[in-house]
Amino acid sequence: MDLPGYWLRRPAAPTSESLRARFDALLDEALAAGPEHPIDYRLDAPKWQFLCHAADRGDHVLHGSGRPGITEFTPRRPPDMTEFGSRLAVFAAADGIWPMFYAVLDRDSGPVSMCNGCARVGGEARYHFSISAPALARQPWRSGTVYLLPAATFDLEPPTGEARSMQAASPVPVRPLAKLTVEPADFPFRDDVHGHDDAELTARAKADPDGFPWHVPAS
Repeated sequence: MDLPGYWLRRPAAPTSESLRARFDALLDEALAAGPEHPIDYRLDAPKWQFLCHAADRGDHVLHGSGRPGITEFTPRRPPDMTEFGSRLAVFAAADGIWPMFYAVLDRDSGPVSMCNGCARVGGEARYHFSISAPALARQPWRSGTVYLLPAATFDLEPPTGEARSMQAASPVPVRPLAKLTVEPADFPFRDDVHGHDDAELTARAKADPDGFPWHVPAS
């Protein structure tokens, strides 16, 4: 199975045992220090590689936000179009790039709707990022924070065929273990975010509830 071409592939990144060891060392330092201060990131590898490594270890899930001082995440019911995504829960991602989108997207600067996701197919991470076309035109980016959360209380969204969403949900409150400040330039797909027509996206979603991500061009 393969996804349509508008699903983005994770950028190729050379890895080595030495780099993974440095990621692990930094992660261990961050967990020991706690979430009061952002991770002091000085590695020459992009931040998204470090975050993907942290997520791929399996003991953490990640949450992106524009708020840098969150000490506890409490369950909320978001206005999502899917059954799993509209439950009362704390939401996070079992992926390092997807939460960066939520961290650097400024949703307070004006009206914006989102349609985005991350799925694994055959072990490969694929992404889709879309926001309202007028919002995309004003380039609504900001500094943000990616939080590392303990994965113990989170469940992954059930797979659809051979594709598995990397969305995870916890029915109970969760305290972060560490956090990393990210800038718009750290998000590797900033220039690949698609602009959609809100009305057409809503119409397609109602007509085909299982057709996520209802990829539509801007009007």
